[in-house]
Amino acid sequence: MTGAPPAPEPSAAAAHAAIDPPPAAADNRPAMSQAEQGLRAQVWNLPNVLTYARIVAVPVVVACVLGSENALRWLALFIFIAAALTDFFDGYLARAWHQQSALGRMLDPIADKLLVSALLLAFAAEGTIAGWSLWAALVILCREILVSGLREYLAELRVSVPVTQLAKWKTTCQLVAIGFLIAGPAGDRIMPGVSAIGLALLWVSALITLYTGYDYFRAGMRHVFEDAP
Repeated sequence: MTGAPPAPEPSAAAAHAAIDPPPAAADNRPAMSQAEQGLRAQVWNLPNVLTYARIVAVPVVVACVLGSENALRWLALFIFIAAALTDFFDGYLARAWHQQSALGRMLDPIADKLLVSALLLAFAAEGTIAGWSLWAALVILCREILVSGLREYLAELRVSVPVTQLAKWKTTCQLVAIGFLIAGPAGDRIMPGVSAIGLALLWVSALITLYTGYDYFRAGMRHVFEDAP
């Protein structure tokens, strides 16, 4: 009996293809340049992410303050404290890790102003701030608008107005006052006088705000008149 005919031997090309798999398809996506990599690293560094988180927290805290339940007040206070802590850590980490950026310098004061201004309006809307205390809130809001407009004008003249130490204390006083006011009625149930302490600190903040606002305005107007034709 004769056996089956032997199988044909594979060709050299087929043997080579079995040993060496075909090359993968080339990636046509353009390589990211060093400038783009640096920009992405700057945008998403931790100090800037903390600043983004503070901005995102604004509508959440306001929504909780406008709620009628005490539990929402405590939740708002917790989120607000976390957001206020990012105001310290974003600057500290940026300096410690040498990650200071133009984006961070722009967004940091904007985040502070959004947080303070939005909550003052929420307090006025739901009645935590009423009567004469509205004037304290109005002084703070007007000062923020004045200084922001002055900074924008001076930026066109390539003049920077540095933040003074007293202005930093003003921001701290505002944040503490707002913390007491967020607790508000919920805090008064545990310790009477929480709302009163918040209103008193709000007036202290307004007085410091008046002085620092005048100081910024005076420094800014000096540059305006110096650069006038």
